Amino acid sequence: MSEAAFQALAEPNRRAMLILVRDQPRSVNEIAEHFQITQQAVSQHLKVLKDAGLVAVKRDAQRRLYIVRPEGFESVREFLEDFWPDRLQRLKAAVESERDG
Repeated sequence: MSEAAFQALAEPNRRAMLILVRDQPRSVNEIAEHFQITQQAVSQHLKVLKDAGLVAVKRDAQRRLYIVRPEGFESVREFLEDFWPDRLQRLKAAVESERDG
């Protein structure tokens, strides 16, 4: 289990930043526009997310774009799965039953 991932996710601004970059790569400035904190504070939050393996930086010409690393969430997913394996199995069975009609 990645303690760093859980610590990074514990902060509300970081979770909001992850949502912003989930579907579209964004620069620090683009992310900062959505928060009432300094660009420097946004950069520090992004560093925590990057160090935890939850985001990566992609170069685009002169800009550094932040993108989500889905594989960074693997330890979180594995931890949470232990709490509801029966629910996931029931959901799978329900979806398969509905699909098979």
